[in-house]
Amino acid sequence: MRTVAVHLGSRSYQIHISGGVLDELGDRARSALGPNSRQAVVVTNDTIGRLFGARVVRSLARAGFRVHRISIGDGERYKSLRTAESMFSFLIEHRIERSDVIVALGGGVVGDLAGFVAATYLRGIRLIQVPTTLLAQIDSSVGGKTGVNHHLGKNLIGAFHQPSLVTIDPEVLQSLPARQMRAGLYEAIKYGVIRDRRFFSRIARNINDIKERDPREIEHLIARCCAIKAGVVRSDERETGLRKILNFGHTIGHALEAVTHYRRFLHGEAVGLGMLAASRIAERKGLLAKGEREMIEEAVVDVGRLPRANTLALDGIIAAMHHDKKVEAGRASFVLPVEIGRVVIRSDVSPQVIKAALKDTLT
Repeated sequence: MRTVAVHLGSRSYQIHISGGVLDELGDRARSALGPNSRQAVVVTNDTIGRLFGARVVRSLARAGFRVHRISIGDGERYKSLRTAESMFSFLIEHRIERSDVIVALGGGVVGDLAGFVAATYLRGIRLIQVPTTLLAQIDSSVGGKTGVNHHLGKNLIGAFHQPSLVTIDPEVLQSLPARQMRAGLYEAIKYGVIRDRRFFSRIARNINDIKERDPREIEHLIARCCAIKAGVVRSDERETGLRKILNFGHTIGHALEAVTHYRRFLHGEAVGLGMLAASRIAERKGLLAKGEREMIEEAVVDVGRLPRANTLALDGIIAAMHHDKKVEAGRASFVLPVEIGRVVIRSDVSPQVIKAALKDTLT
């Protein structure tokens, strides 16, 4: 069992990482929540529910919870206020109380949506994250960001709401489609670029073993990403400074998702393209050496082919960036690498530089 602690005073919690821990969820939830939590609402989608729902329900029931299930649609377009509204109705009808808990069983869409509902229902009830995709295990399940999408931009409506527990079972990744696995690996590369050159090198060196889902490499990958994020969140929970570095690749990535109505790219794929473009912006601005940019590009390419984006209008992508929550004083903010392991945040990037970098990346 690997345990990563997220130290946030009264909002502190632990991340448990171990094969088979899914079957221990009930006991771990009871330990984290105490005896007064009576009902658990498992939020998932049909695919994940068929694979792991029964195990989670059994484990929670053995620990004394009365368990309910909500199944939502699969995909970013279901991460919406409309879906949240239907979930609120379910919670009200089943008399879920503030001492009860929502359990998010699934990927980033399930985790973000369930977290948003947990943050806002009764002004906040407890949340447990049980991520089942690599991207959710290394990133979105940790740190307390929750939200839903708007047709004008991603995650524009949301709240900070820390979970009471994160339980990660790497064994569930054996059923993950290869494309979903690659999407998570693009996000893992992000952590190396922003914070840990040695970790970046390990990913690049062992990329084939990771893609083959070698248990040792996968567990190390998850634990290191979680540890990096926990350290950043501990320093800046509300994203007023340091936490912004976690958005490497996301300014352009979110715009790509928005202009394609969340239907062409998985989130990690859009971030992969966004990292390539941000690295080219950094090189054009004289911040990043060509050799460093090529190493980042090689690592992303080695993960696997990204969806084609050469039919997208560059002006439309740039316009979509200005609906992003990271816009400040009307200017898009970019996380730009200066070397692998260190980044800066800049908002002085001209439209001409953005367009040139996008053209180089997407065509």
